[in-house]
Amino acid sequence: MAEETVKKYITNEDLKNHNKPGDLWIAIQGKAYNVSDWIKSHPGGDAVILNLVGQDVTDAFIAFHPGTAWHHLDNLFTGYHVSDFQASEVSRDYRRMAAEFRKLGLFENKGHVTLYTLSFVAAMFAAVLYGVLACTSLLAHQIAAAILGLLWIQSAYIGHDSGHYVIMTNKSYNRFAQLLSGNCLTGISIAWWKWTHNAHHLACNSLDYDPDLQHIPVFAVSAKFFNSMTSRFYDRKLAFDPLARLLISYQHFTYYPVMCFGRINLFVQTLLLLFSKREVPDRALNFAGILVFWTWFPLLVSCLPTWPERFFFVFTSFSVTALQHIQFTLNHFAADVYVGPPTGGDWFEKQAAGTLDISCSSYMDWFFGGLQFQLEHHLFPRLPRCHLRKVAPVVQELCKKHNLPYRSLSWWEANVWTIRTLKKAAYQARDAANPVVKNLVWEALNTHG
Repeated sequence: MAEETVKKYITNEDLKNHNKPGDLWIAIQGKAYNVSDWIKSHPGGDAVILNLVGQDVTDAFIAFHPGTAWHHLDNLFTGYHVSDFQASEVSRDYRRMAAEFRKLGLFENKGHVTLYTLSFVAAMFAAVLYGVLACTSLLAHQIAAAILGLLWIQSAYIGHDSGHYVIMTNKSYNRFAQLLSGNCLTGISIAWWKWTHNAHHLACNSLDYDPDLQHIPVFAVSAKFFNSMTSRFYDRKLAFDPLARLLISYQHFTYYPVMCFGRINLFVQTLLLLFSKREVPDRALNFAGILVFWTWFPLLVSCLPTWPERFFFVFTSFSVTALQHIQFTLNHFAADVYVGPPTGGDWFEKQAAGTLDISCSSYMDWFFGGLQFQLEHHLFPRLPRCHLRKVAPVVQELCKKHNLPYRSLSWWEANVWTIRTLKKAAYQARDAANPVVKNLVWEALNTHG
């Protein structure tokens, strides 16, 4: 009996070898788990696990999972402990912070943000219907279009929140909130969003693993894209061809116009996923929700009297949502980037390096949906947005303690930083002979030009 209680050990090097299909291991708090079968039904998708297999993933596990998830690990335990398991001082502080937030009930106390936002969305939807159906003036129709764009922004925040944590009383209601706010109201599949967004959180600002930075041929935030690297998320080559060179050379000019049509790309990405051969959770429900959107929206537009009015209605509504697309890029485009897979041992450091916060007054929190606290959200993606402003000073102090960046910029400053980043890559792309070396010298001499 005594022999049965003796612990079995492996090293971190041994753990790294368990990184092949059918033999996928991870470590959490010094214990090794076999996730080879579990990966097929993992609610967060397979990419987030595949990117971290063979590593200690304690910090990422804490960030993404509620306390109840720890009980499910017992069924996956291999019986092995990692003999040289150790956590950095930053990780230990991060885990203590997460534990303290849990003791304070911050993850469970979600406030009434969802109720307020849903009520706001419902009121805006009624205003849009009134503006289109009951009014005849062009100005009223354009105001209705602007309100519809604002509705899409606020509805997307609900979809985002419900995708990260249960904002309703149970999972069924939460799934309903996702499909309603995402698929039905915005026409963007919640399945597509969760697939890409979870990967983005895990591999924040990795050029080849983070899908939110892979916008070739339209945008490139780094000259490293000019080597035609392979996207490990989409499993395809990000070709830096003549078209990409041309478009990227002027990206600092096209940035805002392209954002006005950002929704079209999201519609396309949604359809590509739903019609793909990938395993898509709730595919039928996602299709049904998309069908709802593509029923009510064209019908609404068709109620306008002329084709020019219909065009400008769609253009205005799409252009207003550009504010949200810009916000998403401001949070990351000008932050630090790297090449390669994410690593489990530097979770806090990678999130701090790859994010930018947007400073604003508290009365504007509704407009930004909590995502102006981007670092706080990345560190604690399950934390309800009503608490992000409260925990920001604590996160800032921890960054200061460990000499990590904590960048909180005004909306204007964040735009300046983003355009500067795009401009750097644009000038580097213009040299067809040697796009990187020559222009790096140019940038060194013209940093503030």
